[in-house]
Amino acid sequence: MSIASEFSSDQLVLVGVGPGDPELLTVAAVRVLKAADVVAYPIAHEGAEGMALAIASRWIRSDQRLLPLSFPMVTESQPRIAAWRQAADVLAAEVRSGNRVVLLCEGDVSLFATGSYVQLALRRHHPDVPFALIPGIPSVCAAAAAAVEGSLDLPLAFQQEGLLIRPCPETNVELIALLQSARKTSTVLGLIKLGQRWSWVRPALEQEKLLDRALFAQRVGWPDQWVAPAQAVPDDVKPYFSLLLIRQQWPEVLP
Repeated sequence: MSIASEFSSDQLVLVGVGPGDPELLTVAAVRVLKAADVVAYPIAHEGAEGMALAIASRWIRSDQRLLPLSFPMVTESQPRIAAWRQAADVLAAEVRSGNRVVLLCEGDVSLFATGSYVQLALRRHHPDVPFALIPGIPSVCAAAAAAVEGSLDLPLAFQQEGLLIRPCPETNVELIALLQSARKTSTVLGLIKLGQRWSWVRPALEQEKLLDRALFAQRVGWPDQWVAPAQAVPDDVKPYFSLLLIRQQWPEVLP
């Protein structure tokens, strides 16, 4: 049986809601959302809006209780550890009260997800609390699909090719080394968390003659989505919630 059909009281489900488009939630995700008593969602700080909640809002009823959980976006470890453990404590208490609880996660629940830290905190500190995961569509997959709307084709992987999804390197030297390694190993790159790095990433791509082989995507799935060839994006753009897909090679045998 599916997770959604087995969702009962005294249970927690971590749900991936995808990158932005509410239509990209899975059937299982929507079913669990509709059955939940409590819908928890991450926020960056008190009073902030939750992106995951905004994505899933179409499927949430007015009689369901919303539970914001604060996860500070800081580099220090202790505030983050405290937030993960506190979230696990709060969610465990809700489950023990007999509620069906959902925790929303942007994208996928296991890929660069805050929910993954909560998952580990639950396993360590509340091993008696049952939980399940419902995967969501990652932004790199949504970007490759959205590119087709602009007649851009960038399949993420063929046959024996590799696919590496990771945050964009922090320096020009690291990026060049990564690009060269990917070229040698026939690996397509999905570089997330591009953001403020674009001002030096673009010249690096130009140096490696890859501007025409890279796809830029910003806020995939949202109304202001921007998907374009990297060469069409000026270097003075300061994109947020953006990524790059870089395919340096194509298979010899194609249609």
